[in-house]
Amino acid sequence: MRSFVIYIPIEESEKAAARCIKSASEFGLRVEQFRGFTPQDYPIQLAEELGIPTENFKEKYSRFENCLSAFLSHRKLWEWCVHNNEEVLIFEHDAVVTDPIPDVPYRGLLSYGHPSYGKWVTPSTLGVNKLVSKQYLPGAHAYRVKPASAKVLLEKSLTHAGPTDIFLRNELFDFVEEYYPWPVMVKETFSTIQQEAGCLAKHGYNEEYKLL
Repeated sequence: MRSFVIYIPIEESEKAAARCIKSASEFGLRVEQFRGFTPQDYPIQLAEELGIPTENFKEKYSRFENCLSAFLSHRKLWEWCVHNNEEVLIFEHDAVVTDPIPDVPYRGLLSYGHPSYGKWVTPSTLGVNKLVSKQYLPGAHAYRVKPASAKVLLEKSLTHAGPTDIFLRNELFDFVEEYYPWPVMVKETFSTIQQEAGCLAKHGYNEEYKLL
């Protein structure tokens, strides 16, 4: 298995990604940097070339091209997973590892991330559970995926692409699970994706929170 943290080339993101890498190393996990897409990479054109629909990215909570860029970044790592036939553990730059990442059997996609926004349901049992905290990933900041499942994600992205956490939902995929207690949490002071409306439900949001 390879582990990657998605970052973009701005100081805040690079520092956050370095913090993620350091936190993981404290538990013996090596995480590599992965440069994500930004609006400067022409994500609309790229999505069109890939045959990915973009209408679901036009919503009030996120900036359109930024949200699309984030999805394409995750999707690139799904492609890597399939091409190399190797599981990947994907972090977003604001993820912080707080406990060991357990290597446990799972069906296809396993979320390790503590919910980062809004209300959620606490799983009733320890270990691997069907995704119950929300009906979609409670933030796509820490999850592991198998090559066969990554292939399904790629196929479904051609018809149902949308904000990454919403895309990875029970309604579309029967192999989405989560590990509890969650060993990864989000520590954020900025967002490169959300509009202000999308930040209000974030647990880390306050008057010093920045939209970059």
